[in-house]
This record gives sequence, C-alpha cells and structure tokens, in this order.
Amino acid sequence: MSRAPIRVGVAGWDYRDWKGVVYPEKKPKGFDPVRYLARFLDLIEINSTFYRPVRPEVAERWAERVEDLDDFRYSAKLWRRFTHERDEAWSAGEVRAVRDGLRPLLRAEKLDALLIQFPWSFKNEEGNREWLADLVDTFREFPLVVEVRHESWNEPDFYAWLGEEGVGFVNIDQPLFSRSIKPSAKGTARVGYVRVHGRNYRDWWRMGADAGARYDYLYEPAELRPWVARTREIADDRRTRLVDVVFNNHSRGKSVVNAVQFRKMLSGRKAPAPAELMEAYPEELKRYARRLPEGPAEEMRRAA
Repeated sequence: MSRAPIRVGVAGWDYRDWKGVVYPEKKPKGFDPVRYLARFLDLIEINSTFYRPVRPEVAERWAERVEDLDDFRYSAKLWRRFTHERDEAWSAGEVRAVRDGLRPLLRAEKLDALLIQFPWSFKNEEGNREWLADLVDTFREFPLVVEVRHESWNEPDFYAWLGEEGVGFVNIDQPLFSRSIKPSAKGTARVGYVRVHGRNYRDWWRMGADAGARYDYLYEPAELRPWVARTREIADDRRTRLVDVVFNNHSRGKSVVNAVQFRKMLSGRKAPAPAELMEAYPEELKRYARRLPEGPAEEMRRAA
C-alpha cells in the first residue's frame, strides 16, 4: 500500500508580526497573502472560524482564491461556541450558521477537515463524551478531526470509537504539564492530523501573557524529526487517505520556518521559502530552504 499524501501548512495567515518577515515589507498592489503562502505550503488552517461562523460569501471567496491550485487545501476550526462555551446546549441557528458558512469550501473540494478543538479542561467524563458524540452527529457531513489535550482521553476505547465514527484523531505537540496528552501517531480515519503548538512552557498558562506569547517558540530540527517519523506512521495506516500537518507556533513567522524545515525533512529536497523569511532566519533555513523565482503561484508550486 502506498503512503497517503502529506500536506504541510500553518494555522492562520493574518498576523501583524509577519510583515517584512513572511510577507514583503511593502506589499505590491493586489497582494493576496493566501496565494503567497500557497507558493510555499500545501495547507492553511483557518483560525477565524473559531471566533465566529464565516459568511458563505466569504468562504466562497476563499475557495475561489485557490481554485486553480490543485494540491492546496484549507482546514477550518469549529466555532468555539461548540467546544469552549458548553454551559448550555447549542441552538439550531448556531448549527445552521456553521454549516452554511463552510459548505462552499466543502463543495469546492478545498476543505480537508473541520477541526473540533477542545481545551485541556475537557476531560474524558460521561457528560463530555455525550457532548462530543452529539457534535459528531451534528456536523457529520464534514470531514471531522478531534483535538483533546487531557491525558484521560488516551485510552483504546476512545480511539476505537473515533474509528467507528470515521473521525480523525489530532496528534499534538504541546508543553507537557500534569495530565497533558503526549505526542502520538494515531490514525483513526480517512484524515490524519498533526498540530504542532510549540513548547513555550513559560507562557502557555501564564496569567497576563500576551495572546500570542504562548505560541512564541521555534523548534530545533532535532525536535521535529520524531514528528516526521510519526507523520509517516500515520500516513502508512490502512485507514489514512491524507495527512495534514499544521504548525501553530506563529509568532514572527516561526511556524513557517518550521513548516519549511519539515517539508525538506519529508522530501529530502530543499523546500521553497519566502525571501524575507530566509533573510530573517538565515542560519535556521540555510540547509532546508531555497528561493523561488518570481511568477504566478501555480508555476511556483510546479517549480517546488
């Protein structure tokens, strides 16, 4: 059996501290950050859908921006109303807003996964299992992956249930505190998923830390290599048809640095990288990255 394709990307694309680091200092007229990133990466995980449902016309534009890029995909985070605001049951209108907003990406075949991301406080308890099961039933039309961060979920029955439901398990790298779920290589469904958050122990749960501080971490290549092996293991699982690897350590473009390094480790060939990023991180990228000539995004992807 051949190994499932692996897509490597980053979480989000709209960060102020990416100016002059990931993106050009002076953006040319008509500059599109998604098209720009698509020259170097295979995937973007959409963050904004976590904070509010996307309007269908916005999702349609997202799909149109990359409709000619055959290998490029999005994933999207489920609205936090369903994962972090669990004091009362959700409404039919809230469900409809999410479904209607994401269907344009699904119809365009540009949505690899809908990410159901729970916080560490979401533990393996009866009420939470029921909540998750209801969520899976509610959004079953989408390719679902589930991220849990508490060690109590690390048990065979949970992985078996995900497999029965056709839901992917999200393997994560995060700072490991008491009862944090540890790195893994679990494939439970068609979509395999890896999320790499960084290891900023100082700011992960620090009160008063800046919103982006917890993701201020640059992985050393030696820290990434075990994840290359885990990703290949997930891709070799008989149920897996594709694997998405998302770097979420976005502070000052560090997620893009590590994504470029990761792509080189997977392929054995230097991966394309933004010129600005190579200037900002020359030592980190000199063995892993190469510049691309200027030109249309599709031509640049073929050159990669």
